[in-house]
Amino acid sequence: MIRNGRLRLEDGSSLEGRLFGASVPVAGEVVFNTGMVGYPESLSDPSYTGQILALTYPLVGNYGVPSYDRDQFGLPIGFESDRIQVAGLVVLEHSEKFSHHLAGRSLDEWLSSEDIPALAGIDTRKLTKRLREKGTMLGAIEPTSIDEPVVFSDPNASDLVATVSVDEMIRYESGDTNAPTVVLLDCGCKSSIIRCLLHRGLNVVRVPHDHYFPGLDFDGLVISNGPGDPRMCPAAIRNVERALALDVPILGICLGNQLLALAVGAETYKLPFGHRSQNQPCIEIKESGARGKKCVITSQNHGYAVREKSLPSDWRPWFVNANDGTIEGICHVSKPLRSVQFHPEGNPGPVDSEWIFDDFAKTLNGRFR
Repeated sequence: MIRNGRLRLEDGSSLEGRLFGASVPVAGEVVFNTGMVGYPESLSDPSYTGQILALTYPLVGNYGVPSYDRDQFGLPIGFESDRIQVAGLVVLEHSEKFSHHLAGRSLDEWLSSEDIPALAGIDTRKLTKRLREKGTMLGAIEPTSIDEPVVFSDPNASDLVATVSVDEMIRYESGDTNAPTVVLLDCGCKSSIIRCLLHRGLNVVRVPHDHYFPGLDFDGLVISNGPGDPRMCPAAIRNVERALALDVPILGICLGNQLLALAVGAETYKLPFGHRSQNQPCIEIKESGARGKKCVITSQNHGYAVREKSLPSDWRPWFVNANDGTIEGICHVSKPLRSVQFHPEGNPGPVDSEWIFDDFAKTLNGRFR
């Protein structure tokens, strides 16, 4: 049976389509991603919490969804968390038939099982042009027959990190009990980040965003990705400030980049429509401030950025975006403190910058020995 629905935007426009997944109305911030593959990873990425995700690639669902299996560390395989994180999904064409040797069910079945609504038949490239011209907007997916339209709500007005961080400390062992230990400040961490650390022989202690961890025995800190406005995360920012006083190497990723910047006194701001794709070019900046020759193609998912001119004198840009010149990473001029706005772990997307984890591990091993 065809279920008619619509995507209603705060500018007054409305796009008609066909509902699949759950038949429940939902509101959120409407954003777009231009990646061609990786919808299981994207839909389960905690950074998308509170958002209605529009995929510009025209065909979605054709390779199904894998079963929820776990690796030797207990981390989900093929997903970035234990559940769907987006508020809703918008696509042009939803493939009801799927084919892949790892597929356990259809996209429709997965969405239905987790009560997430989706809308097909939408010209997502037209929608993307509107969002690029006017900026991200609040919106709602709802049945066309609904009596009372859904009230728009801005997810960025709350501390979303508190809703996706773990509730208690979790330890992951790489196999070497004598290896360096990393505290992972979980602000909505992707599973792939933890896996990248473990595969480099590091032991990981994953702590809640508001957990007081200075009393733990550890050798370095990783500040994870996560959703929303970084300025709405006071507990996480205080934790980063405490870590800066401990003289341990720090690596921030995505939201972690913004939280590190705020902790040292810099400013963040909202981008017009964000960076959500798998092909963002980022150029490494030399110590002199000049652009280097290294350009990495990166996977990204963020709506906020660090204001370059607000960086303290002992901090500098590490990467810039080759498309719009926004800051894609910062580093201290002399200490092993740095962060990137993009995702070096990929998933989905390229792993051109996975060497950042290698460098972090080498720094820890050098100090550890």
